[in-house]
Amino acid sequence: MIIVTSPLWIWTGESAGSWHFLTIPEEQSGELRAEGFGNRRGFGSVKVAAAIGEVRWRTSVFPMKSGGYLLPVKAEVRKKASIAAGDDVTFSLELI
Repeated sequence: MIIVTSPLWIWTGESAGSWHFLTIPEEQSGELRAEGFGNRRGFGSVKVAAAIGEVRWRTSVFPMKSGGYLLPVKAEVRKKASIAAGDDVTFSLELI
């Protein structure tokens, strides 16, 4: 299991919208890279079970050029976890 604290941020790229993400830094991505290598999907994504407090869901994390990963956090999860952009969020990930 990986436990990370990261600020929740909104994507502001070319196809900007209301996409919210948490970042898993490269230093904490070793388990995802090592264990997820054989389980990679489209775009190099890796399936995970994520949790913020008691809120749990399944999703995929996506690799960044910097070596870390991005965890998308949909509106339903943000609402249940009472989090918003700019909040520092502690979350856990386990490979599926």
